[in-house]
Amino acid sequence: MNKGGVFIISGPSGSGKDTLIVRLLEKLPELRFSISSITRGMREGENQGEKYNFITREKFEDMINNGELLEYNTYVGNYYGTPKAPVVKAIEDGCDMIIEVDVNGAAQIREKLTDAVSIFIMPPSYEELKARLSGRGTETEELIDRRMNSALGEIRRASEYDYIVVNDDIDTAVNDIMSVILSQRLKTERKSYIIEEVLKKC
Repeated sequence: MNKGGVFIISGPSGSGKDTLIVRLLEKLPELRFSISSITRGMREGENQGEKYNFITREKFEDMINNGELLEYNTYVGNYYGTPKAPVVKAIEDGCDMIIEVDVNGAAQIREKLTDAVSIFIMPPSYEELKARLSGRGTETEELIDRRMNSALGEIRRASEYDYIVVNDDIDTAVNDIMSVILSQRLKTERKSYIIEEVLKKC
């Protein structure tokens, strides 16, 4: 059976990656989405197992010690990480898995899964990024500057990725990501099973 692939998607705040992933999963419902494990409390509007699994710090540290994470990091005193088992199962089941993660997590995953394909979501311009991060105009300039500096820091690492998708138009960007995924499915190493199938009775 054809093995599945892993697709890492990263992008700074303001790039629109969350919206793109929702649209992508609507167009390619066979894709699996990696649910992160985190130790912070659940916020209003969040649901267990939808985007995150909310677990205790002790459980997370057990996962670290047992090598059960592809990547993890800390933010404001809380752990965030990508469990390994669901990703491995998707690959073995022949399903493609989407992992949304920041640039540091992406680097950790690429070290462990060298066949993973990485896609960086880029805003179309500096001006558009600043406009998106400014929101409704209620934020202070200091907060906007902090957001911009963080976003620009991630963008400086975009060259580490296999593909860059510019999110100027949502439909175009979704189609670009789909093109990457569909083309990867046609690579020879992922189609070797059909060669064997055709030749097995020779």
